[in-house]
Amino acid sequence: MTLAQSTESSDSLQPVVTHSPLSKKLCTADEAAKFIPDDVTLVSGGFVGAGHPEAVTSAIERRFLNEQHPRGLTLVYAAGQGDARSRGLNHLAHPGLIRRVIGGHWGLCPRLGQMAIAGTIEAYNFPQGVICQLFRDIAAGRPGCVTHVGLGTFIDPEYGGGRLNALTTEPLVERVQLRGKTWLLYHAFPLDVGLIRATAADPFGNLIMDEEAVIGDVLPIAQAVHNNRGRVIAQVKRLLDRPASPQQVRVPGRLVDHIVLASDQDHWQTFGELFNSSYCCPSPDCDGFSSHSSPESLPMDLRRIIASRACDELRPGAIANLGIGLPEGVATIAAERGLLADVTLTVESGPIGGVPAGGLSFGASAHPQAIIDQPAQFDFYDGGGLDFAALGAAQVDQHGNVNVSRFGSRFAGVGGFVNISQNARQLVFCGTLTTDGLEVAVENGQLRIIREGRIAKFVQQVEQVSFSGNIAKASGRKILVVTERAVFRLCPDGLELIEIAPGIDLQRDILDQMQFKPLIRNIQPMCIGNRSKPSAATRQDEP
Repeated sequence: MTLAQSTESSDSLQPVVTHSPLSKKLCTADEAAKFIPDDVTLVSGGFVGAGHPEAVTSAIERRFLNEQHPRGLTLVYAAGQGDARSRGLNHLAHPGLIRRVIGGHWGLCPRLGQMAIAGTIEAYNFPQGVICQLFRDIAAGRPGCVTHVGLGTFIDPEYGGGRLNALTTEPLVERVQLRGKTWLLYHAFPLDVGLIRATAADPFGNLIMDEEAVIGDVLPIAQAVHNNRGRVIAQVKRLLDRPASPQQVRVPGRLVDHIVLASDQDHWQTFGELFNSSYCCPSPDCDGFSSHSSPESLPMDLRRIIASRACDELRPGAIANLGIGLPEGVATIAAERGLLADVTLTVESGPIGGVPAGGLSFGASAHPQAIIDQPAQFDFYDGGGLDFAALGAAQVDQHGNVNVSRFGSRFAGVGGFVNISQNARQLVFCGTLTTDGLEVAVENGQLRIIREGRIAKFVQQVEQVSFSGNIAKASGRKILVVTERAVFRLCPDGLELIEIAPGIDLQRDILDQMQFKPLIRNIQPMCIGNRSKPSAATRQDEP
């Protein structure tokens, strides 16, 4: 059943609205871009490509290139929105158009990251969950978002306050004492223009999101901008001729100033797929898991070895989050082991249950049981709701600190990593021991290093602390670092080597490839997955 059919059948007793408030709100994307003044704060909703108003951001770029307006914008967003090339917030990455960025994840908008590292714009990196929760606090007129998330990381004001360059001087986060504990207060600030997206608008301008892969933070953005007497611009792909059921409405039309009707080409469900019905439909199977959504099998390579060992920590009944990249493989192994029906996989964008998508469809889930809004998902995460999380790790140091955000001249940002890593009850970091040219082979149950990576990932001191080992030690949580050849555990006295893969030499293949010596007490053999079929040499460089 289509959205229009479901709406019409549920509202069959409601008359067609002949004098529609919607007609006063409709405009083209280019007209919407002209409503944005210079020197205002612009907030954009979306997650990678899901929920991003592509028609509007591309129109803003066209206007700037033709007229050099709008100029001097402060851009605020929670989840990264882009395809690492030209879509999403990449449209706004022009000198002069942007003055300041406050963002969660930057990796999909490399030109914005380059501008931040070069010091041509003011730039802040805050946790994704904090930013979307901050939208609610701004809407409610509160002084900001008070949370423990970010303590001990580069976002903590004692270690930089999330500021990315010397041009960025204004403190937007501070330490506060409440009820005998230290918290971070992320400052509230006015939001002038909000860009959001929905599937359809009804005659009152109410927004419906039935065919969206995520709900995101559309309501708090609209409320925060409206309460500041700003402009809310919504992109949709369909107009309804009858009022929607009240239970379907995600954003009331009274909060929306302008509505842009976009073509399908500007309204991809994700940046990876024009439309995938499984992202907005429940599983046909009564156990909540559809065999049709099972991930493709992994060959016996680095990804499989790491994902298999990480999956050993996943227990039936767990509520889990799997990060993008290497941790995605945990879902594949869980499916092979028949675990997916017994665990609940979640994504920080809001899906609960089903199988998380990867690549440019990351943020969506196939056949989810529910899709909640992004701030509510992070409320659950921050309160310790996750039993298990598997996340990537680009650098690890002797103190157990992990860096996923900044490497030399490249800046990716933390996204939801800080919220998840700081609060999951059990945590597994997934990454190779070295990178840049690493080649391995599995032969007769033995792991062999054919060519060592040129870059060490276990370093004396990480370039940026995205995860604080010292704070984690005090939590008493089980925290592992799983590589293709060894497993480490974070202990109160440091990082301990606890497992080595068969065929690996301790000194040559592990200690000589690390910039520090881990604790060594009782080393056990590491299981490297299904070893029944020898494989040829494989190569996989992890960023």
